[in-house]
Amino acid sequence: MSIVTLTDSQTGSTARIAPELGFNCFEFRAKVGDREIDVLDSVPDFETGGQRSSGSGIPILFPFPNRIRAGKFTWEGREFSLPVSDKFGNAIHGLCLDRPWRVIAQGDDFVTGQFQLSVDAPNRRTLWPTDFTIEVDYELLGNRLRANFRVINPSSQPLPWGLGTHPYFKLPLATTSRVGACLIEVPAAQRWELQDCLPTGERRELDEEHDLRFGAYVDTVQLDDVYTTVQCEGPQFDCLIIDEEAGLQITLTSPPIFREIVVFTPPNRAAVCIEPYTCPTDAINLQAGGIDCGWRTLAPGAEFHTWLDITAGPVLA
Repeated sequence: MSIVTLTDSQTGSTARIAPELGFNCFEFRAKVGDREIDVLDSVPDFETGGQRSSGSGIPILFPFPNRIRAGKFTWEGREFSLPVSDKFGNAIHGLCLDRPWRVIAQGDDFVTGQFQLSVDAPNRRTLWPTDFTIEVDYELLGNRLRANFRVINPSSQPLPWGLGTHPYFKLPLATTSRVGACLIEVPAAQRWELQDCLPTGERRELDEEHDLRFGAYVDTVQLDDVYTTVQCEGPQFDCLIIDEEAGLQITLTSPPIFREIVVFTPPNRAAVCIEPYTCPTDAINLQAGGIDCGWRTLAPGAEFHTWLDITAGPVLA
């Protein structure tokens, strides 16, 4: 298995990416002064293959994040049926997180991966209305991991799409701390009502159990929820993981195109997932039902660019 290792020359921070496993960045070790923070959680030996593609590091979810109900949708009068794989009989997490990507550029502190449906998974081409290309740059900038995303439509028809990432953050942030000392903070004012992990189409105000705007201790919540109505007053917003005992925090910074944030607390695992999405679960069917949910189309020959940052550092007052 070929693994790409990135190193920031000034700090010594490192990241490791597995191009053959969905271009998954499965390790990010950030140097903060004389301390090293092991930011991402992965199952043992993930990089050797044979593990669940969506269970480690940063799975890339495209051209749809999370689920499509029963794997079925209609686009421009054509019916499509995707393979189903979750326990409820839904398609899940897109078409490229479990396939090899091609490395098209690389340096000491950056790497670019490319996936084109018709080239890298031709047996899946008929599962989606059009061909697509997605390119991702991973770059180390000191104690920050930057991901740049480019969605490209190489076809002659509009490309329907949604994008998400599914990062697993390791807890606690220092070996001397505890999971119980870690808080999560997400600036979202509502969540989608779910039945069997699928949105009903209704948005709900947050009750005390689910309100993460002012922080909640990870060990006091059990979450698998799609948050929405993100409060973003400028060009970006932050989700935080704060380890009070260690005096450290992880900051996930997103532009407002990532209008949904899935928060998942994996059972029996010292980790939390904070997942930026451009649209909610089953968005292609919600949009067809007249619900405005951020589902997007890209014109023939067009490109769309966006980004995410993961930064490790001391707790900011």
